Amino acid sequence: MEIKSAKFEISSARLGQCPPNKFPEIAFIGRSNVGKSSLINMLTGHSKLAKTSSTPGKTQLINHFIINDNWYIVDLPGYGYAQVSKTQREKFSKMIEDYLLKRESLYCVFVLIDSRLSPQKIDIEFINFLGENGVPFEIIYTKTDKQSAKKTRDNINEMKNTLEQTWEELPKIMLSSSETKAGKEEILQEIEKIIQQ
Repeated sequence: MEIKSAKFEISSARLGQCPPNKFPEIAFIGRSNVGKSSLINMLTGHSKLAKTSSTPGKTQLINHFIINDNWYIVDLPGYGYAQVSKTQREKFSKMIEDYLLKRESLYCVFVLIDSRLSPQKIDIEFINFLGENGVPFEIIYTKTDKQSAKKTRDNINEMKNTLEQTWEELPKIMLSSSETKAGKEEILQEIEKIIQQ
């Protein structure tokens, strides 16, 4: 798939403010500071489409970007929120949950995981939440340029072993680096496949 155009459309504080269910939506989510905005910018070829920040928890709304005028990338707030109050955390939680469970045009969620980390409890809980609720998802490991391929492989194998304890079938896993653009083609091909299905 080639991305010819990518434009920011709207930021929504709740599900009811999202655009009409007109086009397929591919959502991106992960822990705060996992490199989500950088990955979206890398995939679309626009360095400033999604706002990147070294401060975790920058994305606090549901952001819709219209791609090629016929599908959306949706940038969701990170989970495991950084410096926000309990009330705000609950608000984020409800907003994300409403979107994931009730959004008719959501085709797939890409869960982003930092390749440098061994399986984190919060990632596993989130993955299990998606599975229990029948939300289609795949996993993308980010920041693979920051360490050896072996270290990344070890962390992925550890994650697979953890998931195999409760999952019959493991989700698809892809690798990426916003710096080197590794994984760009594979992820875009996967999105194309999901949308066409």
